[in-house]
Amino acid sequence: MSEKITPFSNVVIGIDLGTTNSLVAHVRDGKPEVLNSREGQRLIPSVVSFVDDKPVVGYAAKRKKVRDAEFTVFSVKRLLGRGFEDVAVGQDVLPYEIVRGGPEGDSKNISIRVGERTYTAIEISAIILRELKASAEQALGVPVRQAVITVPAYFNDSQRQATRTAGHIAGLEVLRIINEPTAAALAYGLDRKKEGLIAVYDMGGGTFDVSILKLHDGIFEVLATNGNTTLGGDDLDQAVLKVVAQEIKESHGLDPARDIQLNAALIEAAEKMKIELSQSETAVFEVKLACLNYSRKWTRSEFQKLILPIIEKTREPCLQALRDAGLKPEDLSDVVMVGGPTRLKIVQDVARMIFGREPNTSVHPDEVVAAGAAIQADILAGNNQDLLLLDVVPLSLGLETYGGLMSPLIARNTRIPTAAREVFTTFVDRQTGVDIHVLQGEREKVEDNRSLARFKLAGIEPLPAGLPRIEVMFLIDADGILQVAAKDLRTGHEQTIEVRPSYGLSDAEVEKMLVEGQKNAEADLAYRRWVEVRNEAEPMLRNAEKKLPDAFRLLPREEAQTIEAQVLALKQGIEQKDIAQVQDAKYRLGASTVRLAELLIKEAIESAQRASNKI
Repeated sequence: MSEKITPFSNVVIGIDLGTTNSLVAHVRDGKPEVLNSREGQRLIPSVVSFVDDKPVVGYAAKRKKVRDAEFTVFSVKRLLGRGFEDVAVGQDVLPYEIVRGGPEGDSKNISIRVGERTYTAIEISAIILRELKASAEQALGVPVRQAVITVPAYFNDSQRQATRTAGHIAGLEVLRIINEPTAAALAYGLDRKKEGLIAVYDMGGGTFDVSILKLHDGIFEVLATNGNTTLGGDDLDQAVLKVVAQEIKESHGLDPARDIQLNAALIEAAEKMKIELSQSETAVFEVKLACLNYSRKWTRSEFQKLILPIIEKTREPCLQALRDAGLKPEDLSDVVMVGGPTRLKIVQDVARMIFGREPNTSVHPDEVVAAGAAIQADILAGNNQDLLLLDVVPLSLGLETYGGLMSPLIARNTRIPTAAREVFTTFVDRQTGVDIHVLQGEREKVEDNRSLARFKLAGIEPLPAGLPRIEVMFLIDADGILQVAAKDLRTGHEQTIEVRPSYGLSDAEVEKMLVEGQKNAEADLAYRRWVEVRNEAEPMLRNAEKKLPDAFRLLPREEAQTIEAQVLALKQGIEQKDIAQVQDAKYRLGASTVRLAELLIKEAIESAQRASNKI
C-alpha cells in the first residue's frame, strides 16, 4: 500500500546548525519566520547535557555547563567531519576530553568522552537536530521530515557529509546543504529586493566565512568564498580565559585547566562578558564557586586590544575572496555582517577597514542564516519559483598523480553543480590496476592537501606504460558533495564511488542508529554502554587469566587467591552482563595485580641481565 500524501508533505524547514546557537525557520505567507523552540525561545543553544544517560538540549543543557560540566558538550560543530590530528592542536579550546578512535575502529576518528561514555560529533549534532525538528513540529503542528541545513562556506566534503549524516540520524531528509553566507545573502536580498555585489562577513561561534555574491533579477550567484573553519567567537572567549586563568593561578594557586567545573565556569563568564561589552563600555567578569570567588572589571578598550589580533585574521580571507572574484572593495554595493560576534564594535571596525565602507548591521545577525535556509527550503518545496541560488566549490578537488603531486580537476570557486573529466595513463609496464586518490586543497604536494577517498580501478589491459587511457570524472551536486568515476577507455571497465567523509559513519551504522533510536532509545543507550564496558574488561580478563600461574608462583597464596577471586567475579559479571559488577571487579582486579606486575617486570629485567652476562 502506498503512503498517503498529506497536505503537509511539502513542509520543508530551514536549519542553521550553529556552533553556539541553532535556529529553525519556515516560510509562512511568503516570509521566513524563525520558529520558537520547545522552551519558547527563538535561539536554541547548541549544548547537549546528559542526565541519567538521556540527552537534554538548549537552555536547560546550557544551565548545566558549569555544575555538570563532565556530562555537557558544546561547540561540537568545530569537530564535525574532522579527525584526531585535525583537532589535537586546538583541544585546549574545549573543556571536555576528545579521545582517539570512533566508528569502525578508525584510529584517525575522534570521540567525545561524556562521563564513562563516548559519542561522535555526528551523534551529538544529531541530538541537536532532533530537538530542532521537534521544535518545528510543535510550532507548525505537523510532522516535519525534510530540511535544508546550512554549513560554513569553507566546510570541506567530509564536514558537509558529516552534517548530512547527522540530519539523517535525526530523522530528516536533508534536501540541500547550503553555505551560511549564501543563505544570509538570500534572506537579505529577498527582504530588500536588492541588486548588486555583496560581501557577506560571517563570524559565528566557531567559524569565519566571507562570500562575494552577485544579485541580479532574482539570481543569487556566489562569485567567490573564503574563510577559516577554526576561527570564531569561541576564540575571543579563550583569549579572555587565558588572561583570567593566569591571574587566578597567581592569586589563588588554582589551575583552571585541571578543574573541569572551574574551566566551564570561566568560559561561560567570558562569553557573558563579551556579550555585555558589545553593548556597554565596561563589564564585570565574575565567577562564584565553592573553590573560587573571583571578580574583575574589564573595559571595552582593554578587551578590544586583546582580541584585535584574532579579528585581524579575517582580513586575508576577505581580500583573497575579492581577488578571486576579480573585484576591488570599491566595487561592492554592500557589506553585510552576520553572526553574533559581529555585534562587537571592533569586529565592525575591522570590516570597515578591510572593505573601505560602512558595514550594514541592519540585518539580524543571529537569525538571518536560518531565514535564508527557510527561503531555500521554500524554493525546494516548490512554493517559490522567482529565485535561483548558484553556489560554488569552496576548495579545489583533484587527484594524486605520479611523484606525489595533486592534479586539480575542479578549481575552487567553480559554480556548482558541476562536472569535470581528465584522461590519465599508467607509469608501469603491464599495469592492470590503478589507485585513485581523491584530494581536496590548494597545495601542490599530496601530503599538504586533505585526503578524501581512495579506490582501485581494476581490469586494465596489461599494456606498456603510457598506452592505457584512464578517464576520471568528478561530479559535484548542489550540496557540494562529490562523486568520482574512473573508466578504462579501452576496456570500458568503470568504477564509481560517492566520496565518503574521512571521519564519518558507515551506511550500516547510520541505519542501525535510526532503527534502534526509533524503536527504543533507552535500550540503545544501555546496550552501547554495556558494549563499551565489556570491550574494556575482556582484554584485562584474558591477561589476568594468563598471569594466574605467575601469581601463585610469585605471591603469597592469600594474595594470589584474591586475584583469582577477582578474575572469577569479572568473568561472572561479563557472562551476566552486569555492568556494576564488571566495573567493580575490573577496578579491584587492577588494584590486586599491581604487586604482581612489579615482580614480573623485575623478573624480566633480571633474566635479561643474566642472558647478557653469558654472552
